[in-house]
Amino acid sequence: MHPMLNTAVKAARRAGSIITRASQNLDILQVRNKTHNDYVSEVDHAAEQAIIETLHEAYPSHAVLGEESGAVGEHGDFLWIIDPLDGTTNFLHGFPQYCISIALQHRGVLEQAVIYDPNRNDLYTATKGRGAFLNDRRIRVSKRTRLQESLIGTGLPFRDFAHIDTYLAMFKDMMLKTSGLRRPGSAALDLAYVATGWYDGFWEIGLSKWDIAAGGLLVAEAGGLVGDFEGNESWLATGNIVAGTPKVFGQMLQVLAPHLTVDLKTVELKTKA
Repeated sequence: MHPMLNTAVKAARRAGSIITRASQNLDILQVRNKTHNDYVSEVDHAAEQAIIETLHEAYPSHAVLGEESGAVGEHGDFLWIIDPLDGTTNFLHGFPQYCISIALQHRGVLEQAVIYDPNRNDLYTATKGRGAFLNDRRIRVSKRTRLQESLIGTGLPFRDFAHIDTYLAMFKDMMLKTSGLRRPGSAALDLAYVATGWYDGFWEIGLSKWDIAAGGLLVAEAGGLVGDFEGNESWLATGNIVAGTPKVFGQMLQVLAPHLTVDLKTVELKTKA
């Protein structure tokens, strides 16, 4: 395993043990509302601190972009993009679908990815050019080629409802043209499920970099395609993402195409970069 990936795995497992301990005492957690329906708990902060400390012990000069801390350190060649708890709302309700997501960009290119699911003790890893793995076993996207037979993941708007009508139109069309849609509530895990072939595709509007950086690399290294709603490379900048098997990816773009508004094609999310 690449030494930088090894460090990320160590960081993810440290955060996972903090989150698992806290999940047994949900009633005493300190929680505040960042914006409408966007919650942050003391666990998010503690897990993020553990990740940053672990990364900086090994690589003190690397910059970090975290959901809770924003940008930490000078933005040089290396940038870690981290979500200490993707699926906070699930976590706060005791719904066991959440994860830790850690990605490393080198000069703007995603090179390492770790997604850790503490509920199932599942560790997803990828290094650019070396494939994707689940618990050290090589994973590949599914072999499905027809959207009609595919199981597709998505996420529903919960914080920003600006595109809700567009999204519901996409959702309806996709529902009619697939084998089924799923919305478990953690985009990072959704992308990991595409990489491992449990989903055949995934799409969502307006995600943040820390939601999708690691998952996007996992899908690509598992032989899938990742793009924005027009199939281009700007998915990390816009937060509009489509991922899937090579054939299903193209068919998903066709379903989404009639619903694309000008701002969905051009918007770049204002993340805390």
